[in-house]
Amino acid sequence: MVNSRSVVDQLDSEVVGRRRESELVVAALAADRHVLLEGPPGTGKSTLLRSVSTALGLGFEFVEGTAELTPSRLIGHFDPALVLAEGYSPDIFIDGPLVRALRNGSLLYVEEINRVPEETLNALVTVMSEREVHVSRLGRVAAEPGFRLVAAMNPFDAVGTARIAGAVYDRVCRVAMDYQSAEDERAIVADQQPGVASAIQSAAVELVRATRTHQDLRTGSSVRGAIDLCVVSRELAEIRALPDDDDAVTLDAALVALSGRVRVREGISRSAEEIVTELWRTIFSGADTTESEHSEGKAESPTRMSRAV
Repeated sequence: MVNSRSVVDQLDSEVVGRRRESELVVAALAADRHVLLEGPPGTGKSTLLRSVSTALGLGFEFVEGTAELTPSRLIGHFDPALVLAEGYSPDIFIDGPLVRALRNGSLLYVEEINRVPEETLNALVTVMSEREVHVSRLGRVAAEPGFRLVAAMNPFDAVGTARIAGAVYDRVCRVAMDYQSAEDERAIVADQQPGVASAIQSAAVELVRATRTHQDLRTGSSVRGAIDLCVVSRELAEIRALPDDDDAVTLDAALVALSGRVRVREGISRSAEEIVTELWRTIFSGADTTESEHSEGKAESPTRMSRAV
């Protein structure tokens, strides 16, 4: 039997800043319970669940939660051509990820479960309760030992999400995940982009963290934005033959990395580019942005701000 404490110790060295969440997930799975991780994008939900399955030596069936995930795509289906030629036979049933996970005693990982249609969620509810699924013309498929549902979801108010029924929450152990600390996020960026100057890494982390609390932004950036800012600035500096910390380089990299990740609040007339530029001025150049600067118009695009080499 796998020692849960050693598993958590292993995860602690692989997943930065998630010791408590690792303990909770491992404990729930060791208790043979289904698990739901809930938190903003980019907080390491998928990374943690994949690492847990590897550390526990369990199989892992991945399902992308989308509006197109029908019960047949989840469960499986009979091959239409072979049905016409041979009739319905268990041999021609094509297992979906749910049936594979049941047969193999694997973890069924459903990413962004709150984007899944209600009909498909109902199938998952039955499986969580009964540990089996009944398929027309195939029969009963029972779960082998080790099968559990592990799912991740973004907060309800994220674009394209829906409320999860109480029947789902009643059958899972929920672990809430928020963004890691600034120190942990700096460690993540340093690990992902070791060739970038530490000062740029720290400023990139400070910038993405500032987007999460800006009054004009509904949604800020995850640490992925800081990673992208660093790697783009490094490549852009090489293209322009400029230093990595050149203002034009870091500003353009910030706009490219963050303007698509943040979401401006309804009713705010400023663009994402303007807000990112404001934050960049404060953090990278140390200049305070005034209201007069806000009123100058739309922030320049990376192309307009680029210097000729």
